[in-house]
Amino acid sequence: MAQLFTPRATVRFRAAIILVLAGGLAIGALLFFWARSDPAWNLGKPAKQPIPFQHSLHAGTLGIDCRYCHSTVERAAAAGMPSAAACLTCHSEIWQGASLLEPVRTSAALDIPIPWLSVHRLPAYAYFHHGIHVSAGVACESCHGRVDTMRETVKTQTLSMGWCLDCHRDPAGRIRPQDAVFSMGWTPHDSSAPEEVKAFYREARSRLTDCSTCHR
Repeated sequence: MAQLFTPRATVRFRAAIILVLAGGLAIGALLFFWARSDPAWNLGKPAKQPIPFQHSLHAGTLGIDCRYCHSTVERAAAAGMPSAAACLTCHSEIWQGASLLEPVRTSAALDIPIPWLSVHRLPAYAYFHHGIHVSAGVACESCHGRVDTMRETVKTQTLSMGWCLDCHRDPAGRIRPQDAVFSMGWTPHDSSAPEEVKAFYREARSRLTDCSTCHR
């Protein structure tokens, strides 16, 4: 039987197969690393808010407690966002005529919420309860970073499943006293958690890392 393909064509065909496979592997590797990169998680990227709110001024310079604006953080799943009434407590006296505060005045006049954009929104299939974490001694800055130094609020942690599980596997070293949960830049006097705290979380580890804990 006569040969259908020349030796050169056979070599080219084999080279093409190798290049296609190598290209597929390269694309897969790029997608793998991209999915784990900072841009993929929007790290360091601010959201365009209806009002240019500065945490560095309010939480930093003025030292306003997180709970003043995020009023349900100690008891509810959602931390809550500042209402027009909360803003106008101060801004009815300070900068009351500033044009950048017009959305606040409009919100109050029409009795509609200010359309804040969440920087740290989790997907719908992930259950998170702020009150549970706060009562356990998890600090705001553990997840949100040093917002008291941020002119524009940005993500500093991925909040990915792997990131959350790292904490759930060994939370004892990340737990603070209740009076330090809302403190920024807090440094523990002793980096070692009490033995009873470590023992409690060793026992709770299987429950904290169970799928149903966060996916309900």
